[in-house]
Amino acid sequence: MAYLTTNPADKERFICVYPVYLNSKKTLAEGRRIAAEKAVENPSCSEIKDVLSAAGLNVLLENHMHPREWNRDAQFRGRVRVQLKQEDGSLCQDKFTSRKDVMFYVAEMIPKLKTRTQKSGGGDSNSQQADGGKKNKKKKK
Repeated sequence: MAYLTTNPADKERFICVYPVYLNSKKTLAEGRRIAAEKAVENPSCSEIKDVLSAAGLNVLLENHMHPREWNRDAQFRGRVRVQLKQEDGSLCQDKFTSRKDVMFYVAEMIPKLKTRTQKSGGGDSNSQQADGGKKNKKKKK
């Protein structure tokens, strides 16, 4: 299929990054594109967008699904479009020369996000309340 435009600065020419590309829970057949050791557990589109916009790249969030994603939940929806090249064909940033560079950078930075680091502490508050409803009741005579 021929592109409608050859201008690398047009939104249609931005590269696409789906969360499934970076998901360590997925297999290569399910759409993961980087090594599982470097991948992130269940990344979201908003996390990818936050990391790339903080890096200074031009980013768009779209409501599209990856074709191999069987789960239709809102958590798995979305893709991020990223501008790698400017109108004259030069790179926007020298450290991002390819889509693989972008994916490795995002996978490295998502675990460092505040939302990821705060969730890890104190998650066992419900485990003590499991036996709370059971009491020995004796029959009245």
